[in-house]
Amino acid sequence: MARKALLDPYVLDVLMADLVGHDRAPSAYLVYLKLWHLCGGPAKRATALSLQTLATETGVSKSSVQSAVRRLKRRGLIQARRSAPTAIPLYTVLTPWDRR
Repeated sequence: MARKALLDPYVLDVLMADLVGHDRAPSAYLVYLKLWHLCGGPAKRATALSLQTLATETGVSKSSVQSAVRRLKRRGLIQARRSAPTAIPLYTVLTPWDRR
């Protein structure tokens, strides 16, 4: 069964142009979209994924996913928590533009 996660218009109208055009980081946009989908939207639930799984799911290299995750964390678009240094991170999608 397909999961549905409604996409905020900001993600398509602003974030895509910002990450892909301005930052020249299309992999960061793809990773954000994939995490949005897997989490069911922003802050709905956290999802545990390895970098390799994210790479396979998005079709980009593991190093590109690693760079994308760093960029998204730095920009406050995702949160990644680990229970131990080598544990698989638990990702939460954030929407800093939504002040509700």
